[in-house]
Amino acid sequence: MGLRINDAIEIEDWELTEQFVRASGPGGQNVNKVSTAVELRFEAARSPALTGPVKTRLRRLAGRKWTGDGAVILFVQDTRSQARNREIARERLVELVRAALFVPKRRVKTRVSINQKRKRVDTKKKVGEVKRLRGKVEE
Repeated sequence: MGLRINDAIEIEDWELTEQFVRASGPGGQNVNKVSTAVELRFEAARSPALTGPVKTRLRRLAGRKWTGDGAVILFVQDTRSQARNREIARERLVELVRAALFVPKRRVKTRVSINQKRKRVDTKKKVGEVKRLRGKVEE
């Protein structure tokens, strides 16, 4: 049972590794006894489900979560429940991969037309003339 990203992409179980560790923060004695925080590791660079451009965008989006060997590591300790932290980590991974699937539109450079440049200069000249006429009247 893999992790479904969309209709075409599914991350297999061998690509995901979960490790449970002790969480910091509130929880009383429970924090010292139970390993509720989850560290989800996704082998993104070796994943056959993702194409090259998607992996490149994922690497940029993941930032510091991307390791040197091409894995994405998500650490979640939001709740006191191990199961809920595991769900949150998987949801975050799905959101991250879906964001990487989105291909940004290329920016098309535009030029200011000659007419617009002329209008801007004419307006500046008019405003300058009005300001010049505000000065003292010479007799």
